Amino acid sequence: MQAGLIELLRAHVPHDAVERAHRDHALDFVSRTPACTSRLTLEGHVTASAWVLSPDLGAALLTHHRKLGRWLQPGGHMEDDASVQAAALREAREESGIADLVLLSEGLFDVDVHLIPARKGEPDHFHFDFRFLLQARSAAFAVGEESIDLAWVGLDAIAGADAEESILRMVRKTEAYLDALGYGGRRAGGDV
Repeated sequence: MQAGLIELLRAHVPHDAVERAHRDHALDFVSRTPACTSRLTLEGHVTASAWVLSPDLGAALLTHHRKLGRWLQPGGHMEDDASVQAAALREAREESGIADLVLLSEGLFDVDVHLIPARKGEPDHFHFDFRFLLQARSAAFAVGEESIDLAWVGLDAIAGADAEESILRMVRKTEAYLDALGYGGRRAGGDV
């Protein structure tokens, strides 16, 4: 697992200087930490997230996270997954109830490193978040146990909202990705 994670990070081209710093921090951590996916590693661990686009490519699926109280992309901890991509798919399916999700690329879409505050029996630690681009084949979802709510949020609505910078970075990257594919002016909006 460690070698594959290093390969993904080395192949990833960051969007900006902020993401480059996240990638370099993650690469340093993964390179020197054989148990980089274990929740028992005190410094932190690799997590897997999914930036899920709607069937019409005009919205992203956001979850109002129960523990963190913020709107975020689906994601979570590595378990007995065969790969970090499999973990991102599993987390997206578990949190959304959407079975028909397509991984648009095996490569990383985004890398983010963020500090998780200490809570019951767990010290503060870093999440080295490996993010992948997915598309849902169905817009119907079901709110899971880890979420207060789920919503398809139009990319334009996210860009105009008071979202976290890492979410806004993924919106900018999505717009560039879709423009490169020729979908720039033909996307529909989300429900919000």
